[in-house]
Amino acid sequence: MKVTIVGIGLIGGSLALSLKRNGFASEIMAVDNNETHLKKALALGIADEVMSLDQALPKSDIIILAIPVDAAIGLLPTILDQIEGEQIVADMGSTKRDICREVTGHPRRGSFVASHPIAGTENSGPEAAFATLFLDKVGIICDKEFSNPKALTVIEKLYKSLFMRLTYMDASEHDRHIAYVSHLSHITSFTLGLTVLEVEKNEKNIFDMAGSGFASTARLAKSSPAMWAPIFDQNAENLSKVLSAYIKNLELFKELIDQGERDRVFQLMEEANDIRRILNGIELNENNKIKI
Repeated sequence: MKVTIVGIGLIGGSLALSLKRNGFASEIMAVDNNETHLKKALALGIADEVMSLDQALPKSDIIILAIPVDAAIGLLPTILDQIEGEQIVADMGSTKRDICREVTGHPRRGSFVASHPIAGTENSGPEAAFATLFLDKVGIICDKEFSNPKALTVIEKLYKSLFMRLTYMDASEHDRHIAYVSHLSHITSFTLGLTVLEVEKNEKNIFDMAGSGFASTARLAKSSPAMWAPIFDQNAENLSKVLSAYIKNLELFKELIDQGERDRVFQLMEEANDIRRILNGIELNENNKIKI
């Protein structure tokens, strides 16, 4: 398979390295507006060739969009207009509703597979890419009924070659759920970073006193605004609801701490501890006891 990856940063670069290593791709062609990224992709062995999209499209079996979600929405219809035969297009964006709506009714809609690998780090650029980024992670395919069987099968094989676990859902459902489990985490981290920078003016104190808890919580604040601002914009409705619920809980903690309600604060933290069980995949029976 000859694969063109549009956007050769962390996600696109890691995908290229993975597909080359597992033999899924016979050739990786990179397309990117950033010339420095293209040069690094060649120097690091991420891509076999770099070229313009117009040059790459006729040579490609698969075209993967690994660019910010607003750019993907703008580019996808143009690519679908130009592909022929059994060429396949997939995106890897963190929001799915708007991009799927953008190509509803397009004559080549069946050649497009809307997907989202739940993988990433706070780092960006091709130098941040690594071949095992997707290993044992979840890959989501949305609105699969609108993709033709051949395109769907090929993209499923691509994800499975990365050793990812596949799940399927409606695009709007995806955006609603991902607002809670991903987008809120990033907003929380950005907000924590802003708060600490505003309150703690001594940068040396931040550096010297920040423990592992702060570092892990603030890690996502180092993420690329160019990628995340369009995500927040496209998922604004869901994010607003999530933030309202989050702010309500923050206010509850503040109220209880202000009132010295130590036992109630302790109880809330115990309730929050249940997230550990869920993340560890432990189920409860009908009596709310751990299943044996």
